[in-house]
Amino acid sequence: MILELVLIIVGIAVVLWGADRFTEGACGLARRLNVSELVIGLTIVSLGTSLPEFIVSLMSVLRNSSDMSVGNILGSNIFNILVIIGASSIMRPIKVRDLQLRQHFLVCLSVSCLLWLFAYTGGTIQRWEGFTLAVFFCVYIYMTYQIAAKDRKAAPSQEGENQKQEMSLSRITLFIIVGTVALVGGGRVLVENAAAFAREIGIRESVIGMTILAGGTSFPELATSVIAARKGSYGLSLGNAIGSNIFNVAFVIGTCGSFVQMPVTEITLIDWFVFVGSVMLTWLVASTGHKLDKKEGILLVLCYLAYLTWLLLR
Repeated sequence: MILELVLIIVGIAVVLWGADRFTEGACGLARRLNVSELVIGLTIVSLGTSLPEFIVSLMSVLRNSSDMSVGNILGSNIFNILVIIGASSIMRPIKVRDLQLRQHFLVCLSVSCLLWLFAYTGGTIQRWEGFTLAVFFCVYIYMTYQIAAKDRKAAPSQEGENQKQEMSLSRITLFIIVGTVALVGGGRVLVENAAAFAREIGIRESVIGMTILAGGTSFPELATSVIAARKGSYGLSLGNAIGSNIFNVAFVIGTCGSFVQMPVTEITLIDWFVFVGSVMLTWLVASTGHKLDKKEGILLVLCYLAYLTWLLLR
């Protein structure tokens, strides 16, 4: 038990270090490509920080534990929206005035409702439904690529002194690769040892999937978004959380569901309501005043704590 606690602390430290490197590399890439940090957050950063969810979900499906896989995604997405965006806005008020950001909130809400429809109506995510989610993901990536292309045309070319301040391509690549390895590796150490510790003290497997696995695999997103918010990279912070949710559903569930059917029997109606409702709540809160301030961030975190309390007590 002591070794597991030590490894949990080591995992957290590695994830935090990796998040800092990854954020620096992603911001440097955004400046070098003349695209917004929002686009980088919605794509490269989201993909990198969503790798732990993909690994855990794929392993769960291969072990015929699709409830654990879907539970991990639901728990991770709820954590991403309520805790990550909430904690980031507590750290520093986040401006939400970008039309692109509102559009991606809508995409996130749409794909969340689609997953609920597929899983809850038949109790199983069929292979064609998984393929539909995968196609949704491809359309989303194309849409984001079009946004990036517009950003490059609209952004003025950087010359002279500003160009000298750019991070070199080799340094950007190194930071992103090293950061990703640290996020995935540290996240895996954290999740495995936290789950083992929970089993030793008698916590049920289903609860582990919705809480420890979900929170552990989302820890890279939390670290990356909070650090990005602290550095004033609002687009990167919000884009990471929203993009990760879209990646989790459309890419992770879409990929896993395309290969095998995924029975979903242990997820309750309240879990689905919180899953979709958390996106709607954050969207509504963010629309008031076009920013998320400290009070609104606290509200989101308190909502998650209330759901977590219900989950543990049920």
